[in-house]
Amino acid sequence: MATEAPTIEAEAPTEVSETAAPVKAPAVKAKKEEAKAGKAKKEKKGKKGAEAAESAGDGPSVAAHPRAARAVARAKGWGGLGGFLIGGYMSLPTGTLAEAGLRALVAGVVCYVAVWAGAVFVWRRFVILEIKAREQQLLTALQQAQARHELPGAPAASASTGERSSARAA
Repeated sequence: MATEAPTIEAEAPTEVSETAAPVKAPAVKAKKEEAKAGKAKKEKKGKKGAEAAESAGDGPSVAAHPRAARAVARAKGWGGLGGFLIGGYMSLPTGTLAEAGLRALVAGVVCYVAVWAGAVFVWRRFVILEIKAREQQLLTALQQAQARHELPGAPAASASTGERSSARAA
């Protein structure tokens, strides 16, 4: 993108009245309009990006759960280390030290990815179970609070519906 020299506003006519405003060159107006259009496009892109991020994060996230995130990170580390050690130990008698090291690295990466996928799979289930359990606790607490606040002399909901049906019949 080439930079252009700034344009200078056109000078006012020699006979200037108090109410006359300076006339701007058409190039200045065009640049200002282009800048406004560019800002509007950026704002639209930003809104689309925000909407995409919101729609992608609708459900529960393993990464946002503190215990799950730590457990997945710990599992990845142990999986990679275990794969490296087992792969290295098993490939030592088959070839040179360089080949064993390369095979150990490959085995470590494979185990790292496999354990990561397994840990995310398991913790996703745990997070959903925790959410359902918490929801059940909240519903139980709400029902108990409603039961405590009911007055003993107040008519029950079924009695009031019975009165309504008898009133309609009459």
